[in-house]
Amino acid sequence: MGKSSYFCSWKMQFGTRMIATAINPAQRLIIESFAASRDEEELNDLMDVLRDFYARRLKREMQRLWDSGDLDQAALDRLDGEHLRTPYRAL
Repeated sequence: MGKSSYFCSWKMQFGTRMIATAINPAQRLIIESFAASRDEEELNDLMDVLRDFYARRLKREMQRLWDSGDLDQAALDRLDGEHLRTPYRAL
């Protein structure tokens, strides 16, 4: 079996049953990168890289939505003050 078979994760299905899922190459890279961190400073640097990556992706997507007209000032004004958090379910 390939190297990917050494990694697995568990996810909840239907609230109580856990099933094994394979870790994809991106997840494996992240796990190995964090595992190779030598100290807290290096770990923080790696976290900064990930935050910057996702911030750039978000900025690109927001610009695409703005350019396409799917997002405009009126839409932003409607979102202002909205409470969009997912409600937590009682266990």
